Amino acid sequence: MALVELIMPKMGESITEATILSWLKKPGDNIEADESVLEVATDKVDTEVPSTHGGVLKEILAKQGEVVKVGKAIAIITIDETEIETPVIKTIETKPAATSKVEAKAATPIVAANGADHISTSDFKSSTRFYSPLVKNIAKEESIGVSELESISGSGAEGRVTKKDILSYVQNRKLGHTISVGQQRSNVASLVPASISAGDEILQMDRMRKMIADRMVDSRRISAHVTSFVEADVTNIVFWRNKVKGEFYKRENDGLTFTPIFMEAVVLAIKDFPMINIQVDGDRIIKKKDINVGMAVALPSGNLIVPVIKKADQYNLAGLAKAVNDLVKRSRENKLKPDDLAGGTYTISNVGTFGNVMGTPIIMQPQVGILAIGAIQKKPAVIETPQGDAIAIRHKMFLSHSYDHRVVDGALGGSFVRRVADYLEKFDIERTI
Repeated sequence: MALVELIMPKMGESITEATILSWLKKPGDNIEADESVLEVATDKVDTEVPSTHGGVLKEILAKQGEVVKVGKAIAIITIDETEIETPVIKTIETKPAATSKVEAKAATPIVAANGADHISTSDFKSSTRFYSPLVKNIAKEESIGVSELESISGSGAEGRVTKKDILSYVQNRKLGHTISVGQQRSNVASLVPASISAGDEILQMDRMRKMIADRMVDSRRISAHVTSFVEADVTNIVFWRNKVKGEFYKRENDGLTFTPIFMEAVVLAIKDFPMINIQVDGDRIIKKKDINVGMAVALPSGNLIVPVIKKADQYNLAGLAKAVNDLVKRSRENKLKPDDLAGGTYTISNVGTFGNVMGTPIIMQPQVGILAIGAIQKKPAVIETPQGDAIAIRHKMFLSHSYDHRVVDGALGGSFVRRVADYLEKFDIERTI
């Protein structure tokens, strides 16, 4: 065995030092060649520093927050003698062992004492990505061309392909499980490290935020999102609610918001267009019998939760109002039951409560549609009167319908949101609740 120093690398012509933000490995951890070991920040770049060797991290020489000059040792790594490429601190006699045929080939010395590359890199001149000599050696041994190598997702700094990445790719290729170029490059983009500067506050995602993040990314990957927009005149609804909300509160000891009114219109439109109330299972379309409407609720923590009103078509407006209020209250008090969050077939999100006029919401899988309701605003509009057209102040809002274009075409998606607007605009101001 041998000990080598991990040196603070040069990261630009004018960069002479870097601040250590955090260590990604601790003493005793195994390290692959090209695997990220620590995060550093300079006045021009924030990035991860990969290991120059595979082995075991023996000692950390620079602490978090310390400013280190370029070229100075920041850690000591225990490696096999066969991988020595830099001056040795101390050598210990041992018999090296390769873990696989590919790694045995890759572990042979690939750089001479003077640092000259033993592998011809002429095949890589056309590539815009950086590949270490170790990765190039494995690619050569496994007959992986440049175009194929370009398709491999890199987990190293700035999407670099590491030994672990290419060995995994080789194994999957042998099993016939290779990933498409488009998927690989999408993965590379997601691995670009965040920029962290002095004074920034780093917050750890809680369990709910991690779950939301995963589900939103999955939904964008699964569904072909398309959004249609319609502006609705809700003047009658505004006047009607102002007239009856006081009476409703006295009778029910509960508030009357706009949400149940919007939900009622959505339910009526789903009845007219039942192919919005579907789910996708592989190449099968499941047409749902029940209309279970989810509604996005913002929590005090800043997270979002979507409780569901089951069989919403069986409620009258007063029943919807009480169900909405109950779910909102229990959501914010953390008193929801698992069943309250399950079984949704369509979702609405009232982005107008945050002053937003419209939005492009992400579909809740495995549903195929979600409606964002914008803020109600007073606007001058042309209206028809018995005496002819006139300009009047009207209450208007935008409806944004995101739908899965795999199974919902523009005609259906656009007609549905237009029908929701029609029901809102034709609201009966003489109705009782």
